[in-house]
Amino acid sequence: MDLPWLHKSAPAAVEPVAAAAAALALPSPTPLPALPPGSAPNYRAIVQQYGPAVVGVTVEGTRNAEGDEADPVQRFLRGLPGARAPAGKQPFKGMGSGFIVAADGLIFTNAHVVKDAQEVTVRLADRREFSAKVLGSDATTDIAVLRIPAQGLPTVRLGAPKLLQVGAPVLAIGPPYGET
Repeated sequence: MDLPWLHKSAPAAVEPVAAAAAALALPSPTPLPALPPGSAPNYRAIVQQYGPAVVGVTVEGTRNAEGDEADPVQRFLRGLPGARAPAGKQPFKGMGSGFIVAADGLIFTNAHVVKDAQEVTVRLADRREFSAKVLGSDATTDIAVLRIPAQGLPTVRLGAPKLLQVGAPVLAIGPPYGET
């Protein structure tokens, strides 16, 4: 799989992301047949087919509290306008979603989900949980690649962005609140 956008924008530390993606060696996607005018994709069938490959990602770690001082949303969530965050490292927990791209445990998620995380846990649709290793991430494209120690997992089929058209229907599947 060629991800030229990842190579151009990624620093050297992100090379594992490109290597992991290239290791998938997926066949080139073929365009899907056009739907008849006025018809919609069968979303139920799509969710049934690809839902098992969607995962919940939970993270824990510590980060410098000063990093969010410029973010008005973070200041608002602390409850006091103008309140300053305590200095130094502060613990955090977070969650997001991702999807399995290789049956041997390769997972794509968002880079902002795993940023500064010391512990990453992936929960599969069948409720199994695995400790995950972050192979790499790229903040510019907001993509991170994780690895879990599992085999025979369901996967999603990656499409080709060049085949997308403005106005085409899309479907997002995921447990943004960590529930699978």
